Amino acid sequence: MRSFTHLFVGIGGTGARIVNSITADGIVKVTVNPAYYLLPNSERYAERLRDFFSRLPKNTFLWIVFEDKEINHELREIIIDSAPGDTIRLAYVLTPRRELIRGEKPPWADDFETVFYDSLWDFLSDDNASLQDAFQNASANIAEMFSRLYYYLETQMLVNIDYADLFNMIKGGNVGILRLLREVDFNWHWGVWERGLIGILVGKEFPLKGAHSILRNFQEILSEKDIIWGVITDETLEKDVEILSLLVKKW
Repeated sequence: MRSFTHLFVGIGGTGARIVNSITADGIVKVTVNPAYYLLPNSERYAERLRDFFSRLPKNTFLWIVFEDKEINHELREIIIDSAPGDTIRLAYVLTPRRELIRGEKPPWADDFETVFYDSLWDFLSDDNASLQDAFQNASANIAEMFSRLYYYLETQMLVNIDYADLFNMIKGGNVGILRLLREVDFNWHWGVWERGLIGILVGKEFPLKGAHSILRNFQEILSEKDIIWGVITDETLEKDVEILSLLVKKW
């Protein structure tokens, strides 16, 4: 199985917190501090970024994680302009209370194969939830999600899902979401997505028909009914289930 370098870049405080919390062995983690870019010697910092990102290995997965702020976009542009042309570019952008899929495609999205976004909807559904708490809780969840995705891809743990399937989903200018779930609320707005990868990790006592039911429900609600899926049993679990969903649609 071919392996790829995965470089996760966290821009700003939230992006850095997410990237630093990823626990997968084998990835490369880099944080970019906007404060350094705003100092009088900002060009020197920018030049250091250009030098680093211009040296990426061939076909690196470049994940850029950031909050949707102007200063972060300036740094994103420096990174993207410096990276080699064969870099596989993916964004994970946090857009509090704003569903990126609902608006016009932003011009900067053309720099990426897929722009994954998180409106923090899951973490702001409680009327008393503060934005700070939402960022904090989302950061831990997103970091775990990245860790699991990398683990599944690199170990071929999930039958039927590999890099070819990932490329099939992310290539071609998409908007998408990534979710790591212990249960699925099928009343949520899943139906806006067209296709995806669904990986299900189940405990040894979790009924296989339960996993098939989850997959069948996803197939019914995704508009194009295009799902690549995998199920695997983890002997260390009992009745637990973990669902990793990567869902996309064309802009």
